[in-house]
Amino acid sequence: MTEPARDDAHRRRGRDESEDERADRLWAELLQEVRVAQTGVQILFGFLLTVVFQPRFTELGPVDRNIYVITVLLGAAATGALVGPVALHRMLTGHRVKPRTVDLASRLTVIGLVLLLCTMAAALLLVLRVALHNPLAVWLVVPMALWFVLCWFVLPLWIRLRNGR
Repeated sequence: MTEPARDDAHRRRGRDESEDERADRLWAELLQEVRVAQTGVQILFGFLLTVVFQPRFTELGPVDRNIYVITVLLGAAATGALVGPVALHRMLTGHRVKPRTVDLASRLTVIGLVLLLCTMAAALLLVLRVALHNPLAVWLVVPMALWFVLCWFVLPLWIRLRNGR
């Protein structure tokens, strides 16, 4: 890369760092973000796994049991996606593909967040259906799911668009 082209590339990225340095920084930032999401999804998933062993579980109707099964599967998928970056890093360390690893791990993290949102909405739906015994549960879950979408996806995308990226 010629010197002027290199300077333009650095200005666009906002930092004076090589591709490897950038990958290292982005990887460290991603790990911090994933740690937070992993903890939440693992606690939620662990809790979901215990529900089936509670005495009251047998009182659930078929719709609520199906919601439970879907919720557990979503939780398992979210856990897999959010733990995936760790496996990627471990399996690819030393193979000189860190920029690609960071990109794949970032995509897995976004998929994991979408699955976590679905898991939380499904879990909330199940809890509110059991607690309220009426259709109001769905009407309470929808705005909460929209709130997560707004906080996790719309706001960051709005900021990116507003800043021209």
